[in-house]
Amino acid sequence: MTAPDPTAEEAQAERLSVGTWLGFAAMCLGMFMAVLDIQVVATSLPAIRTALGIADDRMSWIQTAYLIAEIIAIPLTGLLTRAISMRRLFAAAVGVFTLASIGCAASTGFATLIAGRVVQGFSGGMLIPLVFSAVFLLFPLRFQGVATTLAGMLAVLAPTVGPIVGGWITETGSWHWLFLVNVVPGILAFLLGLATLRREAGHPTLLRSLDVGGLALLALSLASLQIGLKQAPDDGWLSAPVLGLLGASLLAGAWFVARMLGAGTPIVQLRTFRDRGFAVGCGLSFILGMGLYGSVYLMPVFLAFMREHGPLEIGIVMLVTGVTQLLTAPLAVALEQRADARLLTLGGFLLFGAGLAMSGFATRQTDFDGMFWPQVVRGGAIMFCLLPPTRLALGGLLPEAVPDASGVFNLMRNLGGAIGIALIDTVIYGRSPVIAEALAQRLVDSDAKAFVIVGLPLDRLKDAATLANDPDIQDKVLPLIQKAALVEAIDEAWIMLAAITFAGCALTLLAPRGAASGKPMPGH
Repeated sequence: MTAPDPTAEEAQAERLSVGTWLGFAAMCLGMFMAVLDIQVVATSLPAIRTALGIADDRMSWIQTAYLIAEIIAIPLTGLLTRAISMRRLFAAAVGVFTLASIGCAASTGFATLIAGRVVQGFSGGMLIPLVFSAVFLLFPLRFQGVATTLAGMLAVLAPTVGPIVGGWITETGSWHWLFLVNVVPGILAFLLGLATLRREAGHPTLLRSLDVGGLALLALSLASLQIGLKQAPDDGWLSAPVLGLLGASLLAGAWFVARMLGAGTPIVQLRTFRDRGFAVGCGLSFILGMGLYGSVYLMPVFLAFMREHGPLEIGIVMLVTGVTQLLTAPLAVALEQRADARLLTLGGFLLFGAGLAMSGFATRQTDFDGMFWPQVVRGGAIMFCLLPPTRLALGGLLPEAVPDASGVFNLMRNLGGAIGIALIDTVIYGRSPVIAEALAQRLVDSDAKAFVIVGLPLDRLKDAATLANDPDIQDKVLPLIQKAALVEAIDEAWIMLAAITFAGCALTLLAPRGAASGKPMPGH
């Protein structure tokens, strides 16, 4: 027998390595399109509403339907990965997402569009946790930092570039392309993933033991929570419908938890929360979701209502965050491989909180220049808020626990975003009328600072007393007061996000000692 050729073995190993990276790149592409789709569609909801004749009060369901289906799918990803294998689940998820995108583009009315969005959300919701599972299942320890960076960068870059993509499509083409833009990347990711991802045998018998009752409780809990959060800013947190929805979510969630703790094959492995690193990582993921999705929500609101920018102009302003993130990613990777994950996380969240706070001092005139440095600070912090917490949460777990844990970890970020946006709406629409009333009174009282805030010339101070009695002047001044009040309310929302982010820094102190990147955590 001839001895094995070392060169041939090295070449084979190199081919396998390239195949692994190509498969992972395919997964990242699918995930990027799923995350991008949310923001692209959000930017262009008015165009879709006009084209399909959808009533104003039903328009938000185009997004809500996607998000509800997505948060239900995320925690199921771990069980389905074990049942049918990562390769098959990814191919199925990205394939169904692509077909659903075609279905959305072919919609002729509200009902068909919502049906397509539900399918999109359910299939797209599996792609993010699949990618973060793949980091720890496909790669040896020394490559996990690079893989996490690639996945994390795309996951947070998509919401940043989404407005510019959506704005460009809206202004240059048909609304159908908001969905058809997913087709070519989706097909490419499907074929590349099937060809290059590692073939593994699943355990389909797990599907036979699927707890249908538990799944129904999970769906009820997450859907009630999402709808309740959506309605709270409009109806009030203490209104009967909102209290009913949040109560149903709490009861169904508690029943689900009790059921999972006693199940032989649980849908979600809740016992993983006994791992301190995982529990802390999930808390940090929740806080990052509030700040990340909250900032991506607040900037378009300000730029559209205060500066009257179109979708494309808004996208250009918001691109600063994404560019900064790309430029700082190599530094984040280098430090993540060498430094203590707890210190990097603490620094990242302190910096991110500072960037949020910097946006809390906007005025009516604030535009690209005033938003530049806060975006630079936040963009430079994002990877430090994602890479080290991901390792804290998943890096110390056994391989068989990673798929379930990844689903829960990513679910926490989405829930943080949903709750953060609900709190933002509560601040904006609850505080604006109060601030407006106070500004109007200050104008009547000839408060010079109030005149500056509203944008009235100081030489009109002598006419302040007529504001209370002259309807013509009130009609002219009222829109200025409302805009100024909206600016102050938005500033308060930024400060709220910053305060939550700073408070969350304390979580890093609870992380297990020795949780340094690139090293196994104690006890694993």
